[in-house]
Amino acid sequence: MTSRIAQIGRLYRQFETILLVVLLLTMAVMATVQILLRNLFDTGLFWNETLLRALVLWLAVVGSMVATREDAHIRIDLLKRYLPAGWVPRMSRLVSLFACLICGAVAFYGATFTLDEYRYSPAGVFANWLSVSIIPVGFTVMALRFLRQTLVAPLANK
Repeated sequence: MTSRIAQIGRLYRQFETILLVVLLLTMAVMATVQILLRNLFDTGLFWNETLLRALVLWLAVVGSMVATREDAHIRIDLLKRYLPAGWVPRMSRLVSLFACLICGAVAFYGATFTLDEYRYSPAGVFANWLSVSIIPVGFTVMALRFLRQTLVAPLANK
């Protein structure tokens, strides 16, 4: 059972990494296509700007998920300099708990926002709720990772 869970975890990590690469490549290609169309043919894809905005949002959130997974997210370590060494793991757990609560709140309000976008989007228009749906999903994943860091493994002393 444990090896099955580990295998699912590895597959999910691979999925996240592949998704990050695909988003970045798609964004680069679409931006390049738009620039070439505008400069060479005085035209462009009318939907490309909307797609690029959605891709930037997805890239930022998926990148944040990967950074949280790798414990490479931005942190302020001012207190580590002044705390006794024995307090550093406790403070790391407290910081992880705080980050978990913040990510959980963003996930909750992101889900509310996504549902509102879904309910009130007119038919036939680009489904904006699809582009913002990464917010509750991504921040839920990050909240769970911070919760794990709080309960199971204190942050590394970086």
